[in-house]
Amino acid sequence: MPIISMFFGIRIYIYLELGGQHHSPHVPAIYGEHEAAIDFEGNVLAGGLPRKQQAMVVAWVLMHQEELRADFELIKDGQAPFRIDPLK
Repeated sequence: MPIISMFFGIRIYIYLELGGQHHSPHVPAIYGEHEAAIDFEGNVLAGGLPRKQQAMVVAWVLMHQEELRADFELIKDGQAPFRIDPLK
């Protein structure tokens, strides 16, 4: 599961979940022992992060929707995703 961005102690991953529980493209975000699956529209599909970190991840996802979709297409084609700029 490749890391595509890191900021403020949050790691953002992307991978293709074939037959998984989340049927829409999403990113797993991990902060310490907390983890959330967030789709490209900013909806939390599973899990959760502390409020401040979750708000940062949702804002980051909404700012980078096009890049996330492009990365998702790359991994569907068997290619490595690009890194995406962190939240600053």
